Amino acid sequence: MDTSFDPKPSAAVNIGMTVVDSSGREVGTVTAIQPRGTDVRPDTAAGVAEDLMSVGYIRIDGSGSLSNDTYAGGDQVADTAPGDPGVVTLGVSRDDLPRAAS
Repeated sequence: MDTSFDPKPSAAVNIGMTVVDSSGREVGTVTAIQPRGTDVRPDTAAGVAEDLMSVGYIRIDGSGSLSNDTYAGGDQVADTAPGDPGVVTLGVSRDDLPRAAS
């Protein structure tokens, strides 16, 4: 099964949507969307960056106790809900998301 960033629900992710983790805690706001196979390398550790690039990813402007941005792979998007701004629900805890290096 291809779970990379193309199939629904991840295809419904838009910049500005609120992101919550698997427990319902707010993670932040989507600030960038990159499809799988992108040439845009996320600002995170080697290995992790290449994994994200292979499945597509979103960059999340952190909120709450997160001091910097995080990334979620397209395969970590569990659901999306339309609205203003809409909600992206992840299938993982925010503690499991890789953080941006800067």
